[in-house]
Amino acid sequence: MTDHSLDENVDDLMPDLDGDAGDYPQDDYDEPDYDGGQEDLAARRSLRRVAGMRTELEDVTEVEYRQLRLERVVLVSVWTSGTQEDADNAMAELKLLAETAGSEVLAGLVQRRSHVDPATYIGRGKVEEVADMVRATGADTVICDGELEPAQLRNLEDRVKVKVVDRTALILDIFAQHAKSAEGKAQVELAQLQYLKQRLRGWGGNLSRQAGGRAAGGAGIGGRGPGETKIETDRRRIHTRIAQLRRKLREMDATREGKRAERRRNQVPSVAIVGYTNAGKSSLLNRLTGAGVLVEDALFATLDPTTRRSETADGRVYTLTDTVGFVRHLPHDLVEAFRSTLEESSQADLLVHVVDASDPDPEGQIGAVRTVLAEIGAAQVPELLVLNKADAADETTILALRANHPDAVVVSARTGAGLDELRAIIEQRLPQPEVRITALVPYERGDLVDRIHKTAVIDSLEHTADGTLVSARVMPALADELAAFARD
Repeated sequence: MTDHSLDENVDDLMPDLDGDAGDYPQDDYDEPDYDGGQEDLAARRSLRRVAGMRTELEDVTEVEYRQLRLERVVLVSVWTSGTQEDADNAMAELKLLAETAGSEVLAGLVQRRSHVDPATYIGRGKVEEVADMVRATGADTVICDGELEPAQLRNLEDRVKVKVVDRTALILDIFAQHAKSAEGKAQVELAQLQYLKQRLRGWGGNLSRQAGGRAAGGAGIGGRGPGETKIETDRRRIHTRIAQLRRKLREMDATREGKRAERRRNQVPSVAIVGYTNAGKSSLLNRLTGAGVLVEDALFATLDPTTRRSETADGRVYTLTDTVGFVRHLPHDLVEAFRSTLEESSQADLLVHVVDASDPDPEGQIGAVRTVLAEIGAAQVPELLVLNKADAADETTILALRANHPDAVVVSARTGAGLDELRAIIEQRLPQPEVRITALVPYERGDLVDRIHKTAVIDSLEHTADGTLVSARVMPALADELAAFARD
């Protein structure tokens, strides 16, 4: 049983943020729209262009607009291990990331090597081939599928003569585009600055340093540098801004921790929906709770966690939280910056791990998500594997996944198939009240009766002249409060 209306008290305990994990767009179905309103606050307040107000004879077409606005990129990857299929899947994912960031992919180049080149990422001879490809296609950016060292980045840019971006910078850019809340924006900015401070560059006089007393090379008086250089000033400003952001996030984290502590005090079990980006986590939350959070067929459309209240069939209250999606080789700086948000998963009572069963490599997704969960300290939290998008997945793939993961639940957030079984299993996996107690609760202690309804398994309940006689299994903390009214 799901309560679509939020309880006033429980509503105060959980953030009401917009977010998503992505699923594919719905076609015309007769069933209700579970995703609700899809416009966030910024979109509702933004200026809107009025059609037909342009006085030119011919408006710019969408195709021409995209050609003017989109970056033209060439993708480059080094294949060091795994099969050809693994390399193709990695390149396909990089293409999706590039398109999500707002670029037009012109070509993709993969080199087979035992290890990446320490100077130029790809082999020195292959750099010229990339440069030729850039000139032939008119590309203005090269995206590398890996985290480049500052020297590799500089050497590649010097050789190919266009901007070079690595996988980490690409993911950070997508996060920056999708961050909506103040906390999300601060977390993204912190990760970007931590990434940038190691990659500051300067040319000519900007690289000169302060020189004291007897300067090297006999420069002495008159040969000193221009004082604090631009690159040093930028680095100092970055460190100052990082300190400010960390203080700001600590304050926000204290507020989030206060809400979590209140839920723990009220013994409200929590379920976190985790999984690979665009696996359908937000669509599943909408189906289970009617949350109406943003659903979009895009990578990393959800950055801000959304928590909603739900109920079991016997009336116990629990929370469902939609979290940020994971990806292979998620940047370490990003994990650190989003640690307070990701702690929603590590402190949950149950993880609902959503997998896109229609993806070419679902096992790779499962492994990538579990790697990140281990990194944030959530590896020990009980996990329920959910194979989503069953309506679009190949039946052979689902059978293979079920063979490897016999406890997995097969569902489709789009059609609703398998959701009743999923609800029942979630209810079974929630923490169960352990202490059996019979108590006569006075009518002036209605707060205790309310908590019994929300958190306990009730065997019998009777309203008598002296109060409410209830027999139930409750949590230990609630049993202590009911001890004064216990009956044999």
